[in-house]
Formats: sequence, C-alpha cells, structure tokens
Amino acid sequence: MLVFCLRRLLGIIPIGIGVITLVALITHIVPGDPVDAILGQFASLQEKDALRHELGLDQPVTKQLTTYLLNILRGDLGESLVLRRPVTELIGERFFATGQLALLAIVLAIMIALPLGILSAIYAGTAIDFFAMMFALGGVAIPNFWLGSMLILLFSLKLDLLPVSGKGDWTTYILPSLTIATALAAALSRMTRNSMLDTMREDFVRTAVAKGNSPAVVILKHTLRNAALPLVTIIGLQFSVILTGAVITEVIFDWPGLGSLILEAVRSRDYPVIQGCVLTFSGTYLLVNLATDIAYGLVDPRIKIANDNHA
Repeated sequence: MLVFCLRRLLGIIPIGIGVITLVALITHIVPGDPVDAILGQFASLQEKDALRHELGLDQPVTKQLTTYLLNILRGDLGESLVLRRPVTELIGERFFATGQLALLAIVLAIMIALPLGILSAIYAGTAIDFFAMMFALGGVAIPNFWLGSMLILLFSLKLDLLPVSGKGDWTTYILPSLTIATALAAALSRMTRNSMLDTMREDFVRTAVAKGNSPAVVILKHTLRNAALPLVTIIGLQFSVILTGAVITEVIFDWPGLGSLILEAVRSRDYPVIQGCVLTFSGTYLLVNLATDIAYGLVDPRIKIANDNHA
C-alpha cells in the first residue's frame, strides 16, 4: 500500500507544476487592469504608473511568472493587490467555511442517495423505482441558482423557518448544503441503483443467498460493498466539484467562502487572489483524487494487490 500511495503522489507532482504555470499565464491574459480597479477611473497617469511599479506589474510577464513560481516553492502565494493582505491568510479564512459546506453536502447526499438507490435496485421496475429515478432526473436537471432561490422563498420568506443568508448557527447551513447536495444525491442514487443491479446478478451474491444469509446481510455485506467502487469514484470527484462549483450557491446565500472570494477577486482583477484560489481548488482536486485511489485499495483489495505486483 505504501508503494501504491507513493506512486500516486509522485504522479500528481508534474500535474501540479503544469496547473501552476497555466493559472499564472491565464490570469495575465485576461483583459483588465487591476490598477484601474484599485485607483478608479479618475486617478492620474502618474498615480497609476507609480502603483503599477510598486506592485511589480510593469515588469515583463516572464519575470512575473518566474518570481511567482519561486515564491510558491517557498509557500508564498503573494499579497492581495486590493486588500494588501497575504493571499494565504485570505484563503485560510474562507477555506474552512467552504469545506464545512462541502462536507455537509456530501453527508446529506449520501444519507439521501444510498437508501434511495438501494431501495430502487431491490424494487426495480416498481413504483418505488420510478419515483426514485424521477428524483434523480429532477435533481440533475434543476440548476443550483433556481433551487437555492426557491428554498429561500419557501423556507425563509414564506414559512419563516430558516435564515435567508449568512453564516451563523447550525440553521444557516441547512439551505445552502441542501442546495448543493440535491444534484449530487440525484447522481449518486442513480449510480447506486445501477451498480447494485449489476452486482446482484453476480454468482457470489447467489451463493450468499443459497447459504441462507438474511436479505439484509446479502444486501449490506455482500452486494453494497462490492458495488461501492464506482460510488467512491463519484463521491471523490464530486467533492472537488462541490468546492469549485459552490460559487453560485455561496453568492445566493451570502456565504463567506472561497467561491465568493474568487468572485470578488475577478471583479477587482486581483491576480494573486485569483491565482491562489484556483491553485487551492486544483490542489484539493488532486489530493482528493489521491485519497480516492487509496480508498479503492481499502474497498477492493484486488486493486492494491494488482498494483503491488506491477511494482
């Protein structure tokens, strides 16, 4: 398992270097001048030139990129051009809020999707299966911005049960996490159903039934565990997607996370903050993929054995 983990870890290093270089290049290609965003349109040319020199924006792009890459190796993501604070500090303040929302959405999605997918597989072709798949279709089709707005309209404005926006006590987590979890639960329930149906046709499941195991043991111990490999893939990939795709949801619910931070940075052309946020998203995506690969070996020991033999 150690060799397997080291191989996966070494494999993401060149990808990470490529992502850093690409992000640094793209942010300099995007039109707009952060100096104009900071000083405004009424600033004089001398003031703009002085600020541009102070921020190092008058240097050649290649030199800016080289300096940026060397700083990253030292763990320095730079300083916000607008807020004049370290980017790592800004990201640290917001990452926890986004991570909380993503983890809660994942838990909610699993709590909804697994029972729904299992029941749909057991009662395939019945009314239970039909309604479960209708939920899956609707959950994937409904956009987050519409669902979030409808939840606010119903539970906050009409029923006055939950707060409209902001981050406070536990009640403020319900609507944004449910908004994010709905699409994931829909996709995961459909994947659970299909994977369960495929596994239920395998010979080892028939053998477990023939040995007199109870239906609960057959479903939970024999079928679900062997059907879990594609579910691990979906959950791992979707966690990264939730982190990067929570921008709209965070804006709707005024959630102080990375999504709202990168949106503010784009508006003000704050290059270091944009780069830092994108690198955080990319790094999280790579690490979650690594964790997913490790989880493969825990769920299905055959993957670990195969990789060890290959080594």
